[in-house]
Amino acid sequence: MKKWLYILLIFFWAIPSGFAQLKTYTFEEAEKLSKENPKPLVVFIHTSWCNYCKMMENSTFKNPEIIAILNNNFYFISLDAENKEDIQFNNHKFQFKPNVQNTGIHELATALATINSQVVYPTVTILESDYSIVFQKGSFISDKELLTVLEKTK
Repeated sequence: MKKWLYILLIFFWAIPSGFAQLKTYTFEEAEKLSKENPKPLVVFIHTSWCNYCKMMENSTFKNPEIIAILNNNFYFISLDAENKEDIQFNNHKFQFKPNVQNTGIHELATALATINSQVVYPTVTILESDYSIVFQKGSFISDKELLTVLEKTK
C-alpha cells in the first residue's frame, strides 16, 4: 500500500500545475519553423527584476485559453531583455549592449520593446510572419485583454 502511495505522490509532484503547458521557442527555432508553417510570433520582453513581468508570467500566461491560442496559432518567445547571448534573427545578429555597473540591454529587446523612444517592461510584441510589428504594448496585460488581441491577430 505504501508503495502505491509513493507512486501516486511522485505522479502528482511530477505533473506541472494545470495540464496545459505554454510552448516557448527561441528566435532561431521560431524563424526555422515559420518557414515551413508560417504563424505570427508573440514576443514577451521582460526582466528578472520586473514585478509586472512576474505578474504576467504567473497570471496571464497561465490562463488555459491563452495557452491554447498561443500554442495553436503563434510561436511564443520569452525574451529576457538582459540576456547576454547573441541572437541570430531575420538575417541579423543581435547582441547584449552593456551599460555602466554591469547592466545593459539586448539589442533585440531594444528593437521590440521601444515605445515612444523608451524601452518598457513588460512588453508584448506580435510580429507577422514577415517579422513586421502588428501589435506592441508596454505594460501589464491581463488575460482578458490579451485574449482579445490574440483573437484579432490570429
